[in-house]
Amino acid sequence: MTATATRPEDVVQAFLTAMEKMDYDAGLALVANDVEYINGPNAPRRGPQGIREELEPFFTPIIENRFIVHRRATAGNVVFVERLDRHRIAQGWFELPVTGVLEVRDGKITYWREYFNLATVVEGMTQLMQGAK
Repeated sequence: MTATATRPEDVVQAFLTAMEKMDYDAGLALVANDVEYINGPNAPRRGPQGIREELEPFFTPIIENRFIVHRRATAGNVVFVERLDRHRIAQGWFELPVTGVLEVRDGKITYWREYFNLATVVEGMTQLMQGAK
């Protein structure tokens, strides 16, 4: 990692880029061993393995991701990212507005929380599945 890649916003961008490609190894190399991850209404997960266990089942049917960052703000070690996550599955594209809050220390993500509307997930997936019939 270069000197500029240790700025919190650069670490977060590198992480999102890796996760967009579903390159778990590259993405999880950017998180601390004791990272806390909270994905919407789900229970908190700890460590890189906890993140992997949460995300791999979700990403299994996904063919392609596009994470479109609309706004990003950094306050000290905390990075706020408002984005549109686009996920392509066999039935088509599903879009989910998400806001992530990530904290970075010593070039590693130590905290990651995602905020999204669960009803948007249910509605979008229902529409895709009904369209596939």
